[in-house]
Amino acid sequence: MKNWLKTLAVTCAVIPFALTPGHGVAAAEPAAAKAPATASAAVTDADPALWVVKDDDTTIYLFGTVHVLKPGLGWFDEAVKDAFDKSDQLMLEVVLPEDQAEMVNTMMPLAIDQSGKTLSSRLDPEQLKAYQAALTSLGIAPAQFDVFEPWFPAITLSVLPLTKLGYDPEQGAEKLLTGFAKRSNKPVAGLETLTEQLGFFDTLPETQQVAFLNAVVRDLDKLGPLLDKMVALWAKGDSDGLAAAMNESMLATPELTKTLLWDRNARWADQLKARMDKPGTVFVAVGAGHLAGEHSVQDYLKERGLTAKRVEY
Repeated sequence: MKNWLKTLAVTCAVIPFALTPGHGVAAAEPAAAKAPATASAAVTDADPALWVVKDDDTTIYLFGTVHVLKPGLGWFDEAVKDAFDKSDQLMLEVVLPEDQAEMVNTMMPLAIDQSGKTLSSRLDPEQLKAYQAALTSLGIAPAQFDVFEPWFPAITLSVLPLTKLGYDPEQGAEKLLTGFAKRSNKPVAGLETLTEQLGFFDTLPETQQVAFLNAVVRDLDKLGPLLDKMVALWAKGDSDGLAAAMNESMLATPELTKTLLWDRNARWADQLKARMDKPGTVFVAVGAGHLAGEHSVQDYLKERGLTAKRVEY
């Protein structure tokens, strides 16, 4: 499971939820919501990758995102903004509820181990010691997580330190795009439901969940540099570099890769192919990991007779 924590930020849209207060864990408060950077603020230009699929009356843009970002990246401009402005609809991996209580009510029944088996009982003494030390270092009492299945603290631990490193869930690409869509009265739809996306983690075998948790604990101090590297590649539009950065973790965990990436990419390709039968323009924004490397959404679209062309800008 080594370095799967860096892959989560570009594959699963539920990840920013672990950075928000009020979900049953005494987490650090996230940074305050920030408006898009203004001309007077220091802005670093970013040109993330964008693709387009077209036929006579339908256009679908494919935009790769990072789910949590630092303020000050100017990515919503040029070809990205132009494509968004031309689109009739925004489509995301999943539309997250605005009501945090709704999010909690959906997540908690899946995250809590209904059998009553404690998390600490799943770990050997050495693993338990490291896990408890990681939680304590973040100001969390380990007992708070004992009722949960391993995937939930693994996700939470993989992103909880990010606010201290300057990352802000309110600056995540999907969060901002949703705001832009609402202001321009564009409908927003999801390729998956929240329950479906959470279920990808919840249905992992216990051995994989425990291995995932142990890997996150082991690599916790590497989180910042890893995510910084991923964001730098994303900002340059380097999808090949992004794929290479993900390869080590993906090749080492084929079952998890198949569940979180390849199977979902194939299903999304089916949905996008069906959408091509309707006229209009759609801006599809999904984690950049889904649009990079082999078995990408573009690869599955090609198998279905559709060609996604890179938009040069």
